[in-house]
Amino acid sequence: MPVLEDLSLACADQSFTAVVGPSGCGKSTLTRLIAGLLRPDSGDILLHGEPVLGPRSSVGMAFQNPVLLEWRTIIDNVTLPLEIVPNDLSRAERRQRSHELLSLVGLGGFEDKRPSELSGGMRQRASLCRALVHRPEVLILDEPFGALDAFTREDLWQTMHTLRSEENITCLLITHDLRESVFLADKVVVLSGRPAHVQFTAEGGLGAERRLDDLYTPEATDLLHELRHQIEIAQGRSPADEQGESS
Repeated sequence: MPVLEDLSLACADQSFTAVVGPSGCGKSTLTRLIAGLLRPDSGDILLHGEPVLGPRSSVGMAFQNPVLLEWRTIIDNVTLPLEIVPNDLSRAERRQRSHELLSLVGLGGFEDKRPSELSGGMRQRASLCRALVHRPEVLILDEPFGALDAFTREDLWQTMHTLRSEENITCLLITHDLRESVFLADKVVVLSGRPAHVQFTAEGGLGAERRLDDLYTPEATDLLHELRHQIEIAQGRSPADEQGESS
């Protein structure tokens, strides 16, 4: 059974695109194709016009599980990609880069802690730093905040918006949280049910200087309603179906 079919998606340089859709429609498969971890059966994945044929150092990834190495300190976890990806940085420069990112996300002073000494939200902040430390052109976020409580999740939305602004990267977010997609993204793409294609696209976002309060504006509320409606269509449901069931 094909997972994705006739799916066409373009992300502008230094933009933030969120992809939402029904559970199991192929969102995570899409990220692995873009990252070069999977090869498509047909079609092409292009980065700056060049085909993606395998994992690339210009692409960073962050997942729902931070997957930090317990035997390494936080700063050594963050520095890890610089030990793998070819670069000309000295050890001191690698640690300086890691220090800067950790300070940016509010983890200054925790560099020498072990992952088990940090909260879930703090570990996810460290994971974001690790994904960015080698200065990738593209950052893929596969539900990185999904396992966190609501308040920590919203706090990390603000952190991610700051990181995106400071690092000038292109971001692709996979999420089930419609509020998260509206807050973070310049463009929200809704995928259909399997085999997935692009069913609906909304562009605009909340602007460069966004706050959580912006999610309660009429514009954001209308967009959330539309996205919910599109998800219901992708699931083969509609508000009329629900009214019929309740009656």
